[in-house]
Amino acid sequence: MSKETEKADEIDRGIHKEIREKRTGVRKFMADLLNMHDGMMSYEEIDEMMLENTVIHGPNMWILCLAALIASIGLNMNSTAVIIGAMLISPLMGPIMGIGLSIGINDFQLLKKSLRNFLWMFVVSIITSTVYFLISPYSSAQSELLARTSPTTYDVLIAFFGGVAGMLAQTRRDRTGTVISG
Repeated sequence: MSKETEKADEIDRGIHKEIREKRTGVRKFMADLLNMHDGMMSYEEIDEMMLENTVIHGPNMWILCLAALIASIGLNMNSTAVIIGAMLISPLMGPIMGIGLSIGINDFQLLKKSLRNFLWMFVVSIITSTVYFLISPYSSAQSELLARTSPTTYDVLIAFFGGVAGMLAQTRRDRTGTVISG
């Protein structure tokens, strides 16, 4: 842990302690209820976790290929539930979160690594899906596939709020909660 980060964390803890001591009654209850800092990892822990999540290795590639196959089958079956299930197991969220963090903290090295890994995972997903659809007996586009070709403002809002929920869930020390970032 760097000295600047330790000092920033110490100042941050001091400020939050001071604010907590001044609150009373309903105001204290609401502040405690809406506090996003409880259980948050240190900045170094978050950096380490993001670096780990952007790494591509054997199990991640197999899970990615399986998620692409499941999503492709879901598109053939016209099943929203199967497509969502594929998104939940896909390891693509690691590099995506790494890209977001690197832009937020101005870390060019993390951005390069996250983009490279995201592009590599994207290529593997496209190849896997292409191979599946080449050997699949279905040739017509189902409504689920067509529905994903014209995003709306609601899709952007869903992605934004989902990203905020993912960020909050990923930065908690106790990550055994019910939020799944994907």
